[in-house]
Order: sequence, then structure tokens, then C-alpha cells
Amino acid sequence: MSLALIFPGQGSQYVGMAKALAEAEPIAAETLALADEVLGFGLSRLMADGPEAELTVTENAQPAILAHSVAVLRVIEEQLGVVAFSAGHSLGEFSAHVAAGTLSFPDALETVRLRGELMRAAGTQTPGTMAAILGLDDEVVDDVCARVTAGTCVPANFNSRGQVVVSGDISGVAEGIELAREAGAKRILKLKVSGAFHSPLMESAVKGLGDQLEGTEMQDPEFPVVSNVTADLVSVADEARRLLVEQLTSPVRWRDSITTMLDAGVTRFIELGPGGVLCGLNRKNAKGVPCHAVGEPADVEALDE
Repeated sequence: MSLALIFPGQGSQYVGMAKALAEAEPIAAETLALADEVLGFGLSRLMADGPEAELTVTENAQPAILAHSVAVLRVIEEQLGVVAFSAGHSLGEFSAHVAAGTLSFPDALETVRLRGELMRAAGTQTPGTMAAILGLDDEVVDDVCARVTAGTCVPANFNSRGQVVVSGDISGVAEGIELAREAGAKRILKLKVSGAFHSPLMESAVKGLGDQLEGTEMQDPEFPVVSNVTADLVSVADEARRLLVEQLTSPVRWRDSITTMLDAGVTRFIELGPGGVLCGLNRKNAKGVPCHAVGEPADVEALDE
């Protein structure tokens, strides 16, 4: 059986995340305590008790999700056996590289905290938004975005067939939504985000993240990590560094990333961290292939069954 680990991205956070896990598993509590120490503030308290508005702020949500994912990883590490690949959705790609040994946990925490600050600053400098378009093929969404004239509107997340997120400035996305409705979209959901992630509007964050990663020690991954940007396998540290920066302004090719792992022989997925959104997407992306979401003590117990 070939196993792939997958890690969720921003939006998966919730008040109470990892609280029960830390109470049940000493190594999870140690992981969260290390996160507090590295970042210099009570991230674990914020994760456990909120307030939600503060937890949702981009530079808090990103390290919180990373910390939860790594805490789960450390709890179940001995149960996993051989891991063939890892991948993560947007922020989750950093968690995937921690799992593969490309980045240390402390370095990843500091990097994603900065990444969140840079992304929020970019959103303040050039206000933007995002919307999920349901029921249209990728090609139709591409065409919708190409026809927008009021501003910037680009595909940001290719999550599954019939689910594409678009990103851009306020006027561009508003026009894109109207064009998508005219094209027959079944449903459109505006997302609560602080900027136009994975679009050209994040360009001002690129240098800061690039400088951070350039000064961060990275190792060749112990097993391949699938890049959001290319949906290809990454096995070299320098390539990982470059693609993590490019990811800021590039679409997340998540469906293709899952296909890459399936084509390479993956027969089981485990999602590590808060929620289970990626296993939900796998009901379309990897029909019939087992996917187990592990974020709470009961999920850990279920892995042994």
C-alpha cells in the first residue's frame, strides 16, 4: 500500500483546534509549546480559546494550522510506516515539507508567520477578494477570467472538477462572478479572506518571502513533495524553495496534484490537521481511494482499527 500525506490550508482553523489532542497526547502538547516558544506568543492559547476573529487573522491562522498538522504528524508518526509522497493545499505545502524533512518545524513556523504578515500587507496595499465557483469546468472559468475587463480576476485554486476559486481585485472578481453566473455556474460563494491570494495582487509579498526562504536552511526532501504550482514531484531543496515563493502568485493545482500521486501508485491518503476538507475533495479527486482525516484523538484511535 502506497501512502500519501496531505495537509490543509488556510480556512481550516477553528477555535478549539488541537486542544483535545494536546490534552490526550503529551507529544502534541510539546509541539504546541514549542510553537509558542518559537513565535514568542501564546499561539496554543489562541488555538484553544480564540477569540475567533484573532485566530482567523492570516498571520495567526497560518502558523496555527501548521502547528496542528505537525502535532498530529508527531502523534501518529510511528503508525504511518513508509510514506511515499506528501502534498499540501497552499499553506499546507509548508506542512508537507516539514513532514518530508525539507524544513524544520521552527523554521517553518517563523516562515509561515511572516508569509501571513506579508500576504495581509499585500491585501491592505491592494484590496482584493476571492470567490468559489461551483459547477463550471476549468476551461470555462479560464474563459470567464479572460473576459473580465473591470480589473484583475484569475483562477486561484483548481480544487476539484467543478470547483474553482477565482481571485483578484474587488471590481474584477465582481465582474467575474456575473460572467460565471451567465456561463451557468450552479453556485458562487464569496470567501472571507484578507486579500487576493494566489494572484498577481500578491506580488508585493514575493520578495519578503523569497528573502526569508533564501536565509532558511532547507534539505532535499526525504520523499517527494507535490508542488502546488506545477503539480509535479519535488525532490530538491532549491526547487522547493523557488516554488514555495512562486506559489504566492500562482494558482493551486490541487486536483492535478492528487492525480500526480494516484498516477505514481498512491493507494491511501491521510489528511493531517484541522478539519477534513481535502478528504472531502478526494471524493471527486480520488474516487474509491481511502482517505482518513486525522485531527482529534478519536481520529488517531480510528487509524488503528
